[in-house]
Amino acid sequence: MKTITVSQQATEVNALLAEARHQDILVRAADGTEYMLSVIDEFDEEIARTRRNPKLMAMLDERARQSQTIPLDEVKRQLGLSE
Repeated sequence: MKTITVSQQATEVNALLAEARHQDILVRAADGTEYMLSVIDEFDEEIARTRRNPKLMAMLDERARQSQTIPLDEVKRQLGLSE
């Protein structure tokens, strides 16, 4: 993902950004291509960075394929957390 800083002189772009603070905006270019203008919070950025981490995504994919699990009671027993 690329970050671009918008100058104060770009009044039309800044007006769109101000509106996007309140609601998502669909921008349609003259050729019909559409873009979404939306506020990103810290969680959205964290998700985007996670998806760009190939090692982490490979590990998560591998974990998702694992079918064997340990029952909660067994985990508690192993950790000495018996009720």
